[in-house]
Amino acid sequence: MVANVIIIVGGGPAGLSAASSIVRQDYKTVLFDSGKYRNGLSKRMHTLPTWDHQDPQAFCEAAVKDFERYRTITRDDGLFEATAGGKTWTGKKVVLATGVEDVFPDIPGYADCWVSGIRWQRRRCPHFARQALRMAKQMHLYTNGDEKLAQNLRAALEAAPAPMTVNSKRITKLVKATERARVTLEFDDGTSVTEAFLAHKPKTKLRGDLAQQLGCDLSPMKTVAVNPPFNQTSVKGAFAAGDCSSPICAGGGAPLQIQAETYKQRALF
Repeated sequence: MVANVIIIVGGGPAGLSAASSIVRQDYKTVLFDSGKYRNGLSKRMHTLPTWDHQDPQAFCEAAVKDFERYRTITRDDGLFEATAGGKTWTGKKVVLATGVEDVFPDIPGYADCWVSGIRWQRRRCPHFARQALRMAKQMHLYTNGDEKLAQNLRAALEAAPAPMTVNSKRITKLVKATERARVTLEFDDGTSVTEAFLAHKPKTKLRGDLAQQLGCDLSPMKTVAVNPPFNQTSVKGAFAAGDCSSPICAGGGAPLQIQAETYKQRALF
């Protein structure tokens, strides 16, 4: 049996950040990493100081190299198990940084356009559309057959006009164009349109079931419920970090409010 004070599950930015903080306090730590990351298809990562627009895989490799100066951390590749390689790993505390998986909608061609033509966004449709107006003169909101949502969006735009249009046609297929991030949307009435890029937030699910195995409470968004400021879960001694506990970007609040105020619309908060 290998005794460790703290076990970290997940070797992405959140897990590596937790490990960096913990090892500096001289605690014996083991980090389990499956090598599967939510941004695995992306060649660039952003909003990370000193690493903007660089390879996320190279970031992980550089972070692991930083740990070489400490003798208290062990890195174990492979899916987390209580027993692995003939060893049983035990720890007084656990940090879950397993992240989430994106669940793509059932639209042919969606997966082919992901990353290259569809930009992932954290916020709901109208809120992100306001932000996107920083990059485009007009935005088109597609509700994919949801007439009720389309009506609500049109009513909101009538009350607080903005350079946006609403299209409620059902999307039957997405086709990635050859130039830049352009994507062609094909509709059920036989028409089509090509956009410079698409933005969408697919549904997500927790990666793995470790939170459930531990008995951690989940939030209404089906992420691991945590208590600030240290992100302890409902299980004492079990903590969570990254997308599995909070899908909100801390740096996005101020710009979001500014754009809402610009168009005299209601912000999220």
